[in-house]
Amino acid sequence: MSAITVCIFSFNRAQYLRNCIDSIRNCLTGADILIFDDNSDDTETLELLNSLKKDCRVIKPKKLGTIKHGGLYHNMNLALDLLNDTPLACFLQDDTQLVRPIDTPELHQIQDMFDRNPTLGFIHPCFIRGIDLKRRKVTPLPASVSHFFYRQDTGQSAGIHYSDLVIFEPKRLIEAGWHFQQSEPANDQQAKKLFGMMAYMWLPIAMWLPEVPAYRGKKKTLGLRLAEKHKQVGFYPFEILSISKDEYIQKNEMPKLPIAEEFLTCQGTTPPAPWTYNPLTGLTLYKHVNNIEIFIRRWLKQ
Repeated sequence: MSAITVCIFSFNRAQYLRNCIDSIRNCLTGADILIFDDNSDDTETLELLNSLKKDCRVIKPKKLGTIKHGGLYHNMNLALDLLNDTPLACFLQDDTQLVRPIDTPELHQIQDMFDRNPTLGFIHPCFIRGIDLKRRKVTPLPASVSHFFYRQDTGQSAGIHYSDLVIFEPKRLIEAGWHFQQSEPANDQQAKKLFGMMAYMWLPIAMWLPEVPAYRGKKKTLGLRLAEKHKQVGFYPFEILSISKDEYIQKNEMPKLPIAEEFLTCQGTTPPAPWTYNPLTGLTLYKHVNNIEIFIRRWLKQ
């Protein structure tokens, strides 16, 4: 059994899923990989999933989701059940990737962070999104292990105690009675009650890809289609960073806040900063069109 298992939650994005898998194979040699596919029906995705069964475990959901994230949280609960004996687990999604190599000593540092902090529930593996700094300042707070920090609570609904992309000890969650709720804010509140603050990495290992296509309820609204055209959404995978976490910490007595746009570049064309992760971000008109269509869909179902 590997020291860490990586779970990828996927739906109908073959190109992104392939990139995510390749980044794990390149950066985290020997990791066990589980793919939780949310009933993809795209031919290319299905062919990829079939080919991945040779060295990954592909799992279909037992329960279908009805919220905008589909069956994400149902699949997270299924993953937790299956990860019972796994020392460490990392949750990624198909539109994310690992961005630098992680060796065994660093996995030991992550384990050490959990060992020294019995109330720690989650470690966030991703960089800070530059777009988020427009809404609130990020103030780092010291952690017991120098490679990590906590984030001062500024009243946001998620990101202080929990994120959908996390590293955790499955046994610790199970013993605490954890059950994934149906939204990030709900899970953040649960984590606040059961654990302490979520830890952040000074030099993270993963990131969401910028400017990716999106679904709401697995169907694209007119507003989303217009927003995607306006934003020129596309496939922007990251270059792999060459610096290790130890090298970075040693060179910086006061590490630089890990803002994605200041560390990462994309292969080929890099979108203009700040990057966005939802095509509707900053596009009020298209957001209204999207919301109206969603309202009509729900009304027609009544």
